[in-house]
Amino acid sequence: MKSFALLFLVVVCGMGGLGQKLKPKKRSNGEEINFRTKTKDVCIMSMNGDEEMKLRIECKSQGMSYWCEFTGKPSVCRAFRNNPKIYWNQIAVELRKLPHACESTQVLKTTMCQKAPTEALMKQIAAGMEPEDLANQDKSVQKTSTSMRGAGKSPVKKIGKPPILPLIKPTQHGQGSENETEAMKLAREHCWESLHGFCSYIIGIFRG
Repeated sequence: MKSFALLFLVVVCGMGGLGQKLKPKKRSNGEEINFRTKTKDVCIMSMNGDEEMKLRIECKSQGMSYWCEFTGKPSVCRAFRNNPKIYWNQIAVELRKLPHACESTQVLKTTMCQKAPTEALMKQIAAGMEPEDLANQDKSVQKTSTSMRGAGKSPVKKIGKPPILPLIKPTQHGQGSENETEAMKLAREHCWESLHGFCSYIIGIFRG
């Protein structure tokens, strides 16, 4: 019975030790922190690495974007190993006090690792500045100018051919009209009413 109890305690202790070994280690790999500088630049700070960490800062200002990168071994600092999240938050707090996140920041320091070796410091290795995409602005300008030119032009009306007016023969006066009047009178006197037109035509031929 005693041997069974002793064996049970050994198994329980072994499982406890295994659980401690499988407990995930605190890491800051792949995390991002958003912040704004003193001049309201919108920035993102991302961290990658294990023993040697790489920090990248990307910011957007008025019509411009800039970036910078730092490397170091903050894991040398015991406080960093205990809580890396506080370490990066302290760096973000210091960057918020600056008007520009990448200027005058050759070395990033924190209060929790002041006594750590120099290799623990994050040192700047690269930086750059880029304008916003000007291609999209050019396209918008071209569209605007095209629309303005189109608005300035009045629509062109197509001029068609003038309508062809029928030729009206002038009424002949004189002898012809007198003959027609007399022929009509004679037709009314000597022909039936339904034949007035025909009679006047025949009479007009003989009189003409």
